[in-house]
Amino acid sequence: MTKALISVSGLDATGIIARVATRLSELNINILDISQTILGGYFTMMMVVDLDGANRSFEEIDQALQPVRDELKMAIHIQRMDIFDAMHRI
Repeated sequence: MTKALISVSGLDATGIIARVATRLSELNINILDISQTILGGYFTMMMVVDLDGANRSFEEIDQALQPVRDELKMAIHIQRMDIFDAMHRI
């Protein structure tokens, strides 16, 4: 399974989770785990996703998230989970 970590952050607004989840569904990306919180009006969300169903390259997936970034005016970052894990090994 090819996993990635997606982080979303910015000013809180209605429908953030729905909009991001809808786009991931359109890309055939499954959300495996999700955590979100709102602190002082700022929304943050972390998701672990399975990329195996998406018939696109990692770069194409990142590009496909750009309209959501623009629409929500939020930072949305995607990182390969194997690289994330390697960076945080002690």
